[in-house]
Amino acid sequence: MLYYLFNYLDKQFDFPGAGVFQFISFRAGMAMILSLIITTVYGSRLINYLRYKQVGETVRNLGLEGQNQKQGTPTMGGLIIIAGILIPTLLLARIENIYIILMIVTTIWMGAIGFLDDYIKVFKKNKEGLAGRFKIIGQVGLSLIVGYTMFFHPDILVRQTITEAPASTNVRSIPGGFKEEIINEKGEKLIRVEKSTGVYYAKDVKSTKTNIPFYKDNEFDYAKVLKFLGDDYEKYALVVFLLFVIVIITAVSNGANITDGIDGLATGTSAIIGITLALLAYVSGNTIIADYLKIIYIPNSGELVVFAAAFVGACIGFLWYNAYPAQVFMGDTGSLTIGGIIAVLAIMIRKELLIPILCGVFLIENLSVIMQVSWFKYTKRKYGEGRRIFLMSPLHHHFQKKGYHESKIVSRFWIVGILLAIITIVTLKLR
Repeated sequence: MLYYLFNYLDKQFDFPGAGVFQFISFRAGMAMILSLIITTVYGSRLINYLRYKQVGETVRNLGLEGQNQKQGTPTMGGLIIIAGILIPTLLLARIENIYIILMIVTTIWMGAIGFLDDYIKVFKKNKEGLAGRFKIIGQVGLSLIVGYTMFFHPDILVRQTITEAPASTNVRSIPGGFKEEIINEKGEKLIRVEKSTGVYYAKDVKSTKTNIPFYKDNEFDYAKVLKFLGDDYEKYALVVFLLFVIVIITAVSNGANITDGIDGLATGTSAIIGITLALLAYVSGNTIIADYLKIIYIPNSGELVVFAAAFVGACIGFLWYNAYPAQVFMGDTGSLTIGGIIAVLAIMIRKELLIPILCGVFLIENLSVIMQVSWFKYTKRKYGEGRRIFLMSPLHHHFQKKGYHESKIVSRFWIVGILLAIITIVTLKLR
């Protein structure tokens, strides 16, 4: 909203300084600062309110050191994370942008699922919370919304280079002097780009392509997964794309939920991931940098940097209260939300195939639970007695059982997260 206000003041009254709101970098910086202020200043008020309402965490006795001290710690703190994301986004982003709209829908949708789960746990005194099948239904529902919108919405495009020069019928210069918009004989809008290496033409098209790491052309097309079916394989592209979206959103949101087991682990890890996604969104939405890195350029996606900055600010601000010893827990209200945001943001900037690397901490936590449960069931069926791979799952509890302090486990997981983030950035050129 502030973007539109200052844009109006700049155009109508030449208001001094109002032009800076045109720059994504400025609005992203302001979004992060505002998010930090909201989460740190109002976080303490939320904690006091949750204590007043006796919205406390019910801790199961798992035999972990210091566990009983967390009994009654306020939960549902994810509400302040959601506020820290949405308020700066609504104030500073271009809210008519389809990418921003999808991120707002994702935040509210996943926040509602998490809130319902926490509400059942806290107020209905049901430790199991929302049934797992209903969580999955909610996650699949969001996946269908995101997948269908990306597949059919006319504003979600990628820039594709064409090899032959068109026979143009109309030429219009674009501010900047280095490219022109051309209407060819078919009525298609083409972009003429002049570089030191020569001149090339491009057009913005609907596509199911995405970036893939460690691959020469750095592109993967979902439509070609079913190429073996014959010439009609492309009509099944939507099915394949939706399947990938469902798996990614479900896996990442559940991974964040499982990782949120000790103070500051999920929050700090998510902040690291958010910073990386902000950088990836910036390069994907900048035609010059995208061309240099040989990655897919996504028109209008640069606006996601503002949202990502608000997300990072909200995570860091919440960490002020969530670091050991935690004064508040985010609950499923926060963990499901940040997981959903990370997944959808990666999908929209066509970097979802980097998630196994970037979200490696979430992946390891998920796998540790799957391995533990699967092996226990298998050995119980075969030997009559269930056996375990880890002392306890998820993995962070295994290290607690081994005697490591919470703060040391969290710090080392953060270091792993930073290394994975660096590797993710390096993959842009390593192929």
